[in-house]
Amino acid sequence: MVATETPKRSDRLGSFIASLPLMTILVLIWLYVEKQPMEKISNHAWYTFWYVIPTLPMFLVFPALLSRLGFWPALGASALLTAVIFGLFAAVVQQFGVSLF
Repeated sequence: MVATETPKRSDRLGSFIASLPLMTILVLIWLYVEKQPMEKISNHAWYTFWYVIPTLPMFLVFPALLSRLGFWPALGASALLTAVIFGLFAAVVQQFGVSLF
């Protein structure tokens, strides 16, 4: 609720709150509480890092397309671009031993 209400008052603070990796932190805590192996917890953080990188261009493309295309087309185009970038990114990092698929 805080992440959806704060931007109504402050764009910057709302964006900051939305950018916090709260879901990842909760998952890491939950994995720990469930006594998962440290390797599994570590792998979750490791892969989260690699999955975040190709999503970043969406946050530049979406605002640029929003005023031109409207909300749904801009969101769809941004999601499609993210999928394409992710595929390309996965192929590149595969060359360095990071397997995302």
